[in-house]
Parts: sequence; C-alpha cells; structure tokens
Amino acid sequence: MQLYRVLTGPDDSGFCHKVSAALSKGWTLHGDPSYAHDPASGSMRVAQAVTKTVEGKTYSPEMKLGEQ
Repeated sequence: MQLYRVLTGPDDSGFCHKVSAALSKGWTLHGDPSYAHDPASGSMRVAQAVTKTVEGKTYSPEMKLGEQ
C-alpha cells in the first residue's frame, strides 16, 4: 500500500528536521517543495509531499500516518 502525506510549517530549521525525521522513517520525497508567503504572520511557509510503501496494511482514515 502506498501512503501519502504533506508536511507543512514555517520555513525554518524545525521544518527541515520534520522532513529529515520522515525520511529516516522510510518516507521519500514526492515532487518539489512549495513555498508561500503567509500575510498574517509575515513569514514564509513551506510544504513537502512525502510517500511511503508499507506491506501488510490496509488503509483506514483513522491511521496516524506519521507513525507509519
């Protein structure tokens, strides 16, 4: 089964650590990151899609994707 998630956050080292943690758990980058200016906070936000193939599982909306 293929899983998909989008990681989001402010464009800072914390976001890089979030993506690095996902990669260390077997997730792979899917496409390029996206950047957008958040006018409410005056800062840049970033998003990165990641995917992961898992065996022996059945998808359920209740799955906690970050724990896979």
